[in-house]
Amino acid sequence: MAKKSFGQKLRELFGIQGRAPDELFDDLSDILIEGDLGPKTAFELIGYLEKNSRKEHLADYAEVTGELKKLLLGFVKQGELLPEPGKVNIYLILGVNGVGKTTSAAKLAKYYEKKTQGPVILAAGDTFRAAAIEQLEIHGERLGIRVVAHQHGSDPAAVIYDAADAVAAKGGGLVLADTAGRLHNKENLVRELQKIDRIAEARAGEGCYKKLLVIDATTGQNGLRQAEVFHAAVGVDAIMLTKYDSTAKGGIAAAIGRELGIPIAFVGIGEKYDDLSVFDPEKYVDEFIGS
Repeated sequence: MAKKSFGQKLRELFGIQGRAPDELFDDLSDILIEGDLGPKTAFELIGYLEKNSRKEHLADYAEVTGELKKLLLGFVKQGELLPEPGKVNIYLILGVNGVGKTTSAAKLAKYYEKKTQGPVILAAGDTFRAAAIEQLEIHGERLGIRVVAHQHGSDPAAVIYDAADAVAAKGGGLVLADTAGRLHNKENLVRELQKIDRIAEARAGEGCYKKLLVIDATTGQNGLRQAEVFHAAVGVDAIMLTKYDSTAKGGIAAAIGRELGIPIAFVGIGEKYDDLSVFDPEKYVDEFIGS
């Protein structure tokens, strides 16, 4: 049986007769949590919604969901990443193993190829995972995009350094740097990322270094925990959601925006290179609440 979307649950909730207003908001908070907004964001949202509904005498489905949409739009943040012409731009692609980082880097390469003055270069900075370098090289060959790579087990920071030099030699462009998602433990991962972070920041033009965290949208609150770890380690400028299905557990975008202030830049919905969309907050909220 297919899992019910947040919007379906919401409509069913308003279809139940004879319930007290307090019960309605209690049940609404439950389905918000199930929709992956998380307890903190869900209870805060319900607090605002209940207060505004009483103040404005909102009662029916259309009125309450209209207010819910306005509140969610205040939580969700949109990010825009645009390379600056004539400069070395470096976008570090972060994320744990299994979220689709390498494929996401390839999708971004195709997306930015027509939006960047100068070359787009993929940097194979995940030198730890078996076959990660080969995967990125295959993507680069299919897309006709250069991949800078060193041998397996080499220093990831050196790979990104060389890719930045290659872009600088062409008068500017964009480096999209894949990174490892898991070393022996979290401390090793954080330490390695911080080293890469220092090199990338030093090699990029002023204001041209961005860190994009890839999160699997189906992992729910684990995605929020991942965002917390990476944001604390190196700072995250924007999120890309992969395996995105707004009808299921899409609330993670609102939770990340509200709790961490990190915007969403892109959503990926499939495996093809064109299966990448710029994040649209209005569309996201409409689909999430089923309006």
